[in-house]
Amino acid sequence: MTEPGASPEDPWVKVEYTYSDNSLDPDDEDSDYHQESYKESYKDRRRRAHTQAEQKRRDAIKRGYDDLQTIVPTCQQQDFSIGSQKLSKAIVLQKTIDYIQFLHKEKKKQEEEVSTLRKDVTALKIMKVNYEQIVKAHQDNPHEGKDQVSDQVKFNVFQGIMDSLFQSFNASISVASFQELSACVFSWIEEHCKPQTLREIVIGVLHQLKNQLY
Repeated sequence: MTEPGASPEDPWVKVEYTYSDNSLDPDDEDSDYHQESYKESYKDRRRRAHTQAEQKRRDAIKRGYDDLQTIVPTCQQQDFSIGSQKLSKAIVLQKTIDYIQFLHKEKKKQEEEVSTLRKDVTALKIMKVNYEQIVKAHQDNPHEGKDQVSDQVKFNVFQGIMDSLFQSFNASISVASFQELSACVFSWIEEHCKPQTLREIVIGVLHQLKNQLY
């Protein structure tokens, strides 16, 4: 005789096992529900955060374009090609680029002007020092002007220098064509107008005039 529960073939045991397997734990159902709700709520929060971040980004870009239209003068000028339409972002950027390039050119131009003015100031300071030395020398030697030469002598010096240069110029320049003439002029300058060459010419002219005067 078989005892109850001793054999798996007992139908009562099968019913008990079946009832036990099909039963659902209420705590497990609540846990799954809350977990699913949490997942949906997390997705909503992420979607909402992404939407807010994207809106902030677009607002920042819009403020940037608005600031450019306020700062860049050319964006405030009326463009008759588009009438009263609002400037597109592409036009705003292009006008901004053009204005920045204009500012760079103006800055470079002003720097060149400042450099030129500084050179002028330096030259004027040198001239001032020279004139002060001349005045002081004249005050220290008031009779020095007795040896002053005439304007004719000054002209003779210039004429002597030019005559000497013209001799080499006339011998070096070809007039076969304007192009050849131009090339010869540059070659003559490089060869006969060097500082050392000019110095030798001037010394020769001055020595000759000195012998004539004295």
